[in-house]
Amino acid sequence: MTAPDPTTAPAGTVTWTLSGFGDEIDPEPATQTAVLAALGARHIEVRSAWGVNVIDLDDDQIAALRGVLDRAGFQASAIGSPIGKVDVALDADLEVQRLRRVIRVAHALETPNIRIFSFFRAPGRTPEEIRDDVLVRMRLLADEAEREGITLLHENEKDIYGDIPSRVHDVVESVGSSALRLAWDNANFVQVGVKPFTDGWALLRPYVDYLQVKDALAATGEVVPAGEGDGELRETLTALRDEGYAGFASLEPHLAAGFELGGFSGPYEFGRAARAFRSLTDDLGVALA
Repeated sequence: MTAPDPTTAPAGTVTWTLSGFGDEIDPEPATQTAVLAALGARHIEVRSAWGVNVIDLDDDQIAALRGVLDRAGFQASAIGSPIGKVDVALDADLEVQRLRRVIRVAHALETPNIRIFSFFRAPGRTPEEIRDDVLVRMRLLADEAEREGITLLHENEKDIYGDIPSRVHDVVESVGSSALRLAWDNANFVQVGVKPFTDGWALLRPYVDYLQVKDALAATGEVVPAGEGDGELRETLTALRDEGYAGFASLEPHLAAGFELGGFSGPYEFGRAARAFRSLTDDLGVALA
């Protein structure tokens, strides 16, 4: 008898919730939700609306955004904030104040999840030199999140302290807060020379609460649709499936030129990325809802 293929399973045995960065589609939230709905999603990750970053949305804009989501039947999976994407040498309280502004958006959109980063360093400074300053700031952010019932999702990103698995692990272990968890990004690991699943999955899986979906080529760092790069997406998704993961899978394709608020794809390329990801999940027997 042939042994069962460990990378396949009956369709629908595991269900993940599909989401995506709406501003990778279009600046207009109504267009963002329309495209995501056409791709089968009912959740959105909010990074900007009408070209305004979440950190700068005023009360009227927040209310208007909530109205767009309600009319479309959408919920926010997370707030894709820029918190921690600044030089660690800046005053620590500045980032706490910025987090408070993002938390008000999270509360208004009724999501407990806020994506954050672990700080840039000046040229010539080593990660070891900034470690203590990073941890002090991450602890302050976690304290604020704990008070507000928020979960901070640290995303691994090139050029921040937590860019490679060992330093991501250092951040979550050293801060030691239930309010600080991980958003896993395969492509970003590839861009810093890491084989994501091989080099980091076993170490970091206990802290991973959220999946950012994109892939990249090791040779150039170019971002490509899921499964078309060196990000070991199939291995990662298979492990998540086998462990019964039932959380969010948020599309962040980055398939067109970037803009000042983050990566961009446009409706067509975003759709191409979504279809590539769904092809992988269909093959693995994972349902997306």
